[in-house]
Amino acid sequence: MIVSFRWFGRNDDSVSLKHVKQIPGIDGIVGVLSHIPVGEVWPLDQILKLKDEINSKGLKFEVVESVNVHEDIKLGYPTRKQYIENYKETIRNLSKAGVKVICYNFMPVFDWTRSDLEKMLPDGSTVLAYEKAKIENIQPDELIRSMEEFSREYSLPGWEKERLKEIKSLFEKYKQVTEEDLFNHLHYFLGEIIPVAEECNIKMALHPDDPPWSVFGLPRIVTNKNNLERIVNMVDSPSNGLTLCSGSLGANPENNIPKIMKYFSEKGKVPFVHIRNIKIYENGDFVETSHRSDDGSLDIYDIVEALHKAGFNGYFRPDHGRMIWDEKARPGYGLYDRALGIMYILGIWDSLEKQKEG
Repeated sequence: MIVSFRWFGRNDDSVSLKHVKQIPGIDGIVGVLSHIPVGEVWPLDQILKLKDEINSKGLKFEVVESVNVHEDIKLGYPTRKQYIENYKETIRNLSKAGVKVICYNFMPVFDWTRSDLEKMLPDGSTVLAYEKAKIENIQPDELIRSMEEFSREYSLPGWEKERLKEIKSLFEKYKQVTEEDLFNHLHYFLGEIIPVAEECNIKMALHPDDPPWSVFGLPRIVTNKNNLERIVNMVDSPSNGLTLCSGSLGANPENNIPKIMKYFSEKGKVPFVHIRNIKIYENGDFVETSHRSDDGSLDIYDIVEALHKAGFNGYFRPDHGRMIWDEKARPGYGLYDRALGIMYILGIWDSLEKQKEG
């Protein structure tokens, strides 16, 4: 299991590479060029500049996250062809820089959705939270304003201001798009990009919808084991894989996360894993917690054990953490709690390794 840490760049992150390097067990950085508008080609020179900066601190740059998919591709518009060609070129450029895994999602309009970016827990820490009633009773433009207000002026991948200025138009476009349509549009997209990924020796890793249900009436399809199975079978290739995120899929208690992790890992379909914990309430609300099993509704030990039993040898990163110890950072992406999460996960992994040796 290869330990990685998501980093947004020196000009868009409170965390320094110097501090990331000091986390025991760390191997590499999950990088991004968040200033490149969705749909445009990621320039090779900028990718190489990012790689050099990461490598200069003794860290590897082999995973990229948030190469986001243009809405015209998800909508199935004729204009998708040019955006897909751009996406192919980005894959090629990332390959030239030694990137091995690209994490992306296929969520219409919104990426991850939360009602609160600074929900206070009883211990005084703050976390990302989802309150069902708030989401059901807020207008999308109000939610966008709220996200901007509490973003601490950091970029929020999937919530790009330029794109969301057209929110009313986007919702109008999706009115006639069904889940089956979205499956078809994803199938077309995969059919186009996976051969390029194969040529470049890159694994595409589709991230689940967060949360794994419809928000504001928009179709969502990357939500459960059956749908994940359908997606990896759309294009039979080692390059057509998944980013399994325990917190995203785990928000629906019907998703058995350890079983899903083990099943798809044994099929060789999981190059990348996000591990985090959440506390789920009966009314449909959930809050993010520390990674510790007892603090949330997911058993992180069982999840790590499932990966271990499956012989998982891909990349993982701690996902969203609490904001603790007066840290000021991008919501969910501070240094301290994610570093604690890595140590908790590695503690479990190391104990499983010792048991195997015994």
